[in-house]
Amino acid sequence: MTEAQIARTNDGGVTWYDVTPTDMTETGYSVEIFFLDQDHAWVQKPDFENFPNSGFLSRTTDGGLTWRTSVTPFSDGEISFLDEDNGWMLADLGVGAGSNAVAIYQTTNGGANWDLKYTNDPNHPEAGDSLPLGGLKTGIIPLNMQTAWVGGVIYAPGTLYLYRTDDGGGSWSQVSVELPRGTENSELSIDADQMRFVTRRDGFLAAHMAGDSTQTAIYVTHDAGDTWTLTPSLIPNGGSSDFLSADEAVIYNGEQFYVTRDAARTWSIIPPDIRFGESFPDMDFANVSSGWVISLDPANRHSLYRTTDGGATWFPVIP
Repeated sequence: MTEAQIARTNDGGVTWYDVTPTDMTETGYSVEIFFLDQDHAWVQKPDFENFPNSGFLSRTTDGGLTWRTSVTPFSDGEISFLDEDNGWMLADLGVGAGSNAVAIYQTTNGGANWDLKYTNDPNHPEAGDSLPLGGLKTGIIPLNMQTAWVGGVIYAPGTLYLYRTDDGGGSWSQVSVELPRGTENSELSIDADQMRFVTRRDGFLAAHMAGDSTQTAIYVTHDAGDTWTLTPSLIPNGGSSDFLSADEAVIYNGEQFYVTRDAARTWSIIPPDIRFGESFPDMDFANVSSGWVISLDPANRHSLYRTTDGGATWFPVIP
């Protein structure tokens, strides 16, 4: 997704095709998108005249050749699908003074209809408090239609903002994990793209810690998230993460790529031949050898780079 369109490539980024829904005049920050596979994708656009209670969800099942649009009972938020039918939505209802009202919905028919499962909106007559109003929620990470996690940040030192449901979103409980030594006074945060299940039982979680220095702690689970184990190494700074399999992951910390092949027990440090620095909006790896990076120059021009050696050398696909 670019600022103006949704594009697709079938040759590794050499050529691109505009597959934007015909009734969508802008994309960028005004819409949310979820890509499931090469055929299935969803695009959520707010109804700004009825924000945050209405929106328009466009769905494709043929790689963007055709789209179907339906009305949703929410405007904006984080959408995630498990397959072409079953999905979750963490709808953003507003932020203020360190608090974030949300509503959690589920669909079982590809987004045509949505059922409200939970809200902490104090204006709603059935509002709950097991997922507190306090804290900024960054996304929802589902394992199945019963179990999911919501991550985020709360401005209290030494507190990891991570909540779990096992009843389809009806109630939530805070997840407790071991904190690295010396981070008790750090501010901890979890972004939605920093947690991923690569199988039904194996998953990774990256927690950013800001204190005297900025570091990233990596946790792993092999029991579907019942327990999370802190791995030995803290990665300085930390940034984009891509979790590929039960053993493999790639992290870019603003200067170097960190690659693991043993479930984050050890990391190889790979300095790239290009200094991406702060001009690093996004990355995506197909495996630990082959990946892509989108860079942004001071003139706000994007370039697409590709590596085939794990991040050591990069060549421009779209200069």
